[in-house]
Amino acid sequence: MGLFSSILDKLGFAHAASPTPIPTTSPAAVTAAPPAPVAVPVVDVVARLDALAVKSPEKLNWKVSIVDLLKLLGLDSSQTARKQLAAELNCPTDKLGDSAQMNMWLHKAVLQKLADNGGNVPKQLLG
Repeated sequence: MGLFSSILDKLGFAHAASPTPIPTTSPAAVTAAPPAPVAVPVVDVVARLDALAVKSPEKLNWKVSIVDLLKLLGLDSSQTARKQLAAELNCPTDKLGDSAQMNMWLHKAVLQKLADNGGNVPKQLLG
């Protein structure tokens, strides 16, 4: 499991998007109505991270810092871990050599991927 999967898990995405088994039908059951579609719950990323920030003994600014976001989730925030996450999310090679540029790119990429996976992330944070 990659670091981004751990981020999804810590924010409750795994529970919100657990797959519903599709029932199989026999030829005799062809006239049965198909099951109603099940809505996938939206994960309120801001509310979950803000709730964690309130409980944190450190003042962490997850809205601008990938290091703080990872710390808030109790995940490894070391440069090695961030480089692995950057590779996992296909960070442009030119950003990998400059940790500040990589961190800024990584923060935006993580928030965008959370939004892509059903997370409710305000546009101003995706920026």
